[in-house]
Amino acid sequence: MKIPNLETSRLLLKKVVNEDQQNIYRGLSHPEVIKYYGVSYSTFKETEEQMRWYSNLEKSGAGRWWSIRVKETEEFCGAIGINDHHPEHNKAEIGFWLLPQFWGRGLIQEAAESLIHHLFEDLKLNRLEAYVEAANSKSSRVLEKLGFIHEGTMRDSEIKNGEFIDVKIYARLNR
Repeated sequence: MKIPNLETSRLLLKKVVNEDQQNIYRGLSHPEVIKYYGVSYSTFKETEEQMRWYSNLEKSGAGRWWSIRVKETEEFCGAIGINDHHPEHNKAEIGFWLLPQFWGRGLIQEAAESLIHHLFEDLKLNRLEAYVEAANSKSSRVLEKLGFIHEGTMRDSEIKNGEFIDVKIYARLNR
């Protein structure tokens, strides 16, 4: 299925393409971005793995990701998308990240509202899930503003930097 461009008053959401690799590397190697993100890369070359992941998600139907860009300049801000798409259950997992210079402007909320509308209206998803490290209060707040409900906390569910961490699960239903 084709990944459509999405637009808001301030943003353009475009399919992540190979030409975005430098920007993806900038984000997924930035210490502040990856602090609570499950993926990180220390070299530009390593980021090829992430680019293959985006492509494979789309080909398999398991997800799709968009670059977030400032509408007027098309400056890259971050990325947003879904993975673990299960059409048989009409659900998927949403994820997002933003370069620090764009934090605090409501851009993730704006991009997510547009994406959620597309996912619920065009793809007819019934449920969107989000998994957030318990210490990531900013992402939790964004999800709550977007109407996601905290359904629970999975205690000691992942290991990060040699330590167990708790992960919160949020969900929003298409109602």
